[in-house]
Amino acid sequence: MSQHETIPVAKPLLGDPEAEAAGRVIRSGWVTQGPEVAAFEKEFAAYVDTPHACAVSNCTTALHLALLAVGVGAGDEVITVSHSFIATANAVRYCGATPVFVDIEPDGYNIDPLLIEAAISQRTRAILCVHQLGMPCDMASIMEIARRRGVPVIEDAACATGSEILYQGRFRRIGAPIGDIACFSFHPRKVITTGDGGMLTTASAEYDQMFRLWRQHGMSVPDTVRHGARSVIFESYFSLGYNYRMTDIQAAVGREQLKRLDDIVAARRRIATLYREYLGGIPDLGLPVEPSWTRSNWQSYCVMLPHRLDQRTLMQELLDAGISTRRGVMNAHREPTYVAPGTARIGTRLRNSEIAQDHAMMLPLYAQMGEEDVVRVAAAIGVAIAAAISVEPA
Repeated sequence: MSQHETIPVAKPLLGDPEAEAAGRVIRSGWVTQGPEVAAFEKEFAAYVDTPHACAVSNCTTALHLALLAVGVGAGDEVITVSHSFIATANAVRYCGATPVFVDIEPDGYNIDPLLIEAAISQRTRAILCVHQLGMPCDMASIMEIARRRGVPVIEDAACATGSEILYQGRFRRIGAPIGDIACFSFHPRKVITTGDGGMLTTASAEYDQMFRLWRQHGMSVPDTVRHGARSVIFESYFSLGYNYRMTDIQAAVGREQLKRLDDIVAARRRIATLYREYLGGIPDLGLPVEPSWTRSNWQSYCVMLPHRLDQRTLMQELLDAGISTRRGVMNAHREPTYVAPGTARIGTRLRNSEIAQDHAMMLPLYAQMGEEDVVRVAAAIGVAIAAAISVEPA
């Protein structure tokens, strides 16, 4: 990439195979939820090693259905983090429930398991953990608490497609049965994309049946069955459902993306290693740590800036140098929609969450990045930080 070109913070890896797959579906005449969705579900389930995978329109709808399936309803509470894209908390409120925010770990960006138990109340109906930025949560600790207290666990795995975790003696891909349900995103910002889209994985046939019913308005007989029937079938609607379907065009693209996933993750892991090498000498710059029991897909590479530096100013200097960045992950409790009484409960002090939003910065990372791009990013950060420090008062 030319020194004059802007390095984006993310870029999906799409090409002729995806275009040809979409074209094949368009020419077939069946473009909504159909055989391509069914095939994508089967292939995704096999990839993560789970009995059931159900495709939906996006990860937010996946979270909504997951919460409904475990029984979250009006008046209930769900323990989660404020430090996540607002969709995590919003999905709880869609159910009429209240998100209970606990802090993230002091040395990472995931929920702090040590804070969960104290936040559990008689109204707690689920724990919703987030594998933030593709780095798996401490599922062993979370599951020990959840099973002991009889609380279902939903994994917001929006960022974690292709990430792995060492659990009960072996590495498993996120989405394999650990929690009760895992929810994935295929937004263009994620590691693989279908333009938009989501997936739910679970070991429970009952939950999977619920997802499939609810994603299509509660229709008792899917249109795929009706269209292939040799006799007339009239469907019924016994429960409230939603229009949360994935299209066959999206699924066809997803199937091609899934073929690329291992190579994409390998490329991202290589880039993360280069970042650690080239950023390691910059004073007071906090680099992300991958625990020995995880293999992250490095959906994002998030660094902690020296607290005496202004985040926005540094990001603007990098943008002026042709390097796009993003601020640390937002906190829902700071947004106007969660300030009003009753919209959320603060389960713990959220100091680490707020520090991460105010002082962390996400760097460009995508599979097509070359080493020269990493060098350019690292050099610009080094120059900007050095310049800021040099003008500090003695």
